[in-house]
Amino acid sequence: MFYEIVVAPKYSKKGLEILPGKSKTLRILEASKNKKGKLSLRQVGGGWLAQDSDDLTTEDIEFNLVSEKTPQGNELSDAMFAWLCVKHIKSNAIVIAKGNCMLGMGSGQPNRLESLRIALRKAGDEVKGAALAKFVCPSAWKDAVEEACESGIGVIAEPGGSIRDGDAVDCCNKYGVSLLFTNVRHFRH
Repeated sequence: MFYEIVVAPKYSKKGLEILPGKSKTLRILEASKNKKGKLSLRQVGGGWLAQDSDDLTTEDIEFNLVSEKTPQGNELSDAMFAWLCVKHIKSNAIVIAKGNCMLGMGSGQPNRLESLRIALRKAGDEVKGAALAKFVCPSAWKDAVEEACESGIGVIAEPGGSIRDGDAVDCCNKYGVSLLFTNVRHFRH
């Protein structure tokens, strides 16, 4: 069967009078934008998982500087872009970005350090001065922070809130890397 479908967030009364006469196969759907604060539903074996929707934009988040070095040039906007990207990737996600372009990402690894290494390999030489955003802040993150800093990352954005935050701050200060805490954890199942 062939259908023509019009999807819009809202229709006027006049529009709903006119549209049905355009085609016998026309279907009119109203799909409003998801409101902030709604639950996100996902089907899982034997039922449904309901979790808070991760609907914050980078404008809704405060990127708090916790290291000695302030982001230079485009590093803050690169960190915001990386943060926007990482929220759409599942499972131990790491994103490296520069100039509004994702250079590399790693995800799906049980070991977060492997996710970082995948992202670094994908980014290649472009990693120098790039931004890194990560999904969560594990207590074992210091090893990954050290490796990211050694690779030449310029700024790191992460949620913060780990018992090992101080180690990450110290490491970034040692290498002259900006570290930003968002106090927002991206976590999608």
